[in-house]
Amino acid sequence: MENVLTLIAPPGGLSETIVDSVRAALAGLSAEVGDADWLALGEACDIAFAGADRKAAETAARDALDDAPLDLWAGPQEGRKKKLLVADMDSTIVTVECLDELAARIGKKKEIAAITESAMRGEVDYRESLKQRVAMLAGLKESAIQETLAGVNLTPGAETLVKTMAANGAYTLLVSSGFTVFTEPVANLAGFDDHRGNRLEITDGHLTGRVIEPILDKDAKLENLKRAADERNIPLSRSLAIGDGANDVPMIQAAGLGVAYKAKPVTQEAAMASNGARIDHTGLTAALFMQGYRLQEFAG
Repeated sequence: MENVLTLIAPPGGLSETIVDSVRAALAGLSAEVGDADWLALGEACDIAFAGADRKAAETAARDALDDAPLDLWAGPQEGRKKKLLVADMDSTIVTVECLDELAARIGKKKEIAAITESAMRGEVDYRESLKQRVAMLAGLKESAIQETLAGVNLTPGAETLVKTMAANGAYTLLVSSGFTVFTEPVANLAGFDDHRGNRLEITDGHLTGRVIEPILDKDAKLENLKRAADERNIPLSRSLAIGDGANDVPMIQAAGLGVAYKAKPVTQEAAMASNGARIDHTGLTAALFMQGYRLQEFAG
């Protein structure tokens, strides 16, 4: 069968009863429905189907789940495992917004975080918001960067996602509108092949409050996705892009599988409109299950 619907729950949250209810919902669309194929017992399951529109299948499955805290995605079987991963960093690969945490070192986290939230929702221009936020950090000691890094943690499943895809031949790239002082150590920690980010201007051991041009914004994220694919002769259909904010929308829409991870509404809507996926209830390993990886194939 040419299509597959994947159900993903927190460990132990997916039962045969739930799976059977979704299979019945797909059958109600007059689809040909396959048996349950467990990718991880009690956690992730594939249901192959044919003869029904993928979006209709997702809708029927969500209705059958009746607001149960599960994630799901329906897509084609062909080309399911991707050969390129491009991921956002802040609130995606790591659990925090690094710039907001850096601002805490100068007592300005609340006001800077409010601007960050507005930018991630797409309510203000990202480039200008970034300049505004960094200007508020003028005079902060460079040592605050390392102090901030000590409190930055990977999102559950981040290392597993990156290392599993890499072990299966994928190229992995961390692309952030944040700063290279954070992307480099985070990329190393998670196992990315490379990273891209903005650059803070630092003089005499202090932040000047300026961002070094050019600024990496949503358009540059998209360009990095396209360039990485082109340089490696990887069709965009074989790419996975994942992020949470408005500046991730273009790359999510362009990727073969675009994933909105615990994302802002504008990002969720963009992912769903472009046949992408949402991860709202589970960790980043959900993006592996969506590609058909089994638990025993996970690395990291």
